[in-house]
Amino acid sequence: MEVISTTGRKSLISIQSCAFSTNNESNSKQELPSDADKNAKAKGVKKMLLHENIYTIPNILTFSRLVAAPVIGYWVLQGDYTNAVILFGVASVTDGLDGWIARRFQMQSIVGTILDPMADKTLMTILTVTLAMQHLIPIPIAGIILGRDAGLVLASFYYRYISLPEPKTFTRYWDFSIPSAEVKPTTISKVNTVIQMAYICLSLMAPVFDFTGHVGLEYLGYTCAATTIWSGASYVYTKDAVRMLYPPKKQ
Repeated sequence: MEVISTTGRKSLISIQSCAFSTNNESNSKQELPSDADKNAKAKGVKKMLLHENIYTIPNILTFSRLVAAPVIGYWVLQGDYTNAVILFGVASVTDGLDGWIARRFQMQSIVGTILDPMADKTLMTILTVTLAMQHLIPIPIAGIILGRDAGLVLASFYYRYISLPEPKTFTRYWDFSIPSAEVKPTTISKVNTVIQMAYICLSLMAPVFDFTGHVGLEYLGYTCAATTIWSGASYVYTKDAVRMLYPPKKQ
């Protein structure tokens, strides 16, 4: 039997401890990512955030609503209210369908949050102008609706510019695959959208079903005007209505 002295045993334990400690330090150094790796990963994540797929079914449905808007307006000016009502109904269905598909199949996109209200406002604006030209809605109410929408459009251009990540170029400004800001409709804005669409839709249907000038339609117009003013103010005084993904750096 081999005999090891107490001193020799302590030395052996000390050597093993040093070796174990050295191996642990070596493994720890291997596991810790370098600064270059961290920067590479950060750039990869940033690239993912800067670009997204805009060619989705919900966005295509929303774009079809944009295309339908001038066609509906043309039919209104031509007095072809029946076809205008039918196409407006189809456009209204796509308005609900695109949102459902986006939520159901995880196809939400930052571009969609901008494109969807843009399509709605384009349709409402064209109908408001053409119906006012055909004397189917009062001009003062049309002015309130158009005035608020014009203010929101100008504000969207401004927020798009200040929130666009560098470099700020003309091409990148209009490249909506680069999200920069997210618009969250306020509660009163959602209510106003329903009332406004109901008012515009009924005004469009009035000559088809012969209830032009009905007192109920008149009061609905007053309600629409009031909620339009309220909703416009809500975007100014609601803190989280617009969220910038890349807030501008303070000078």
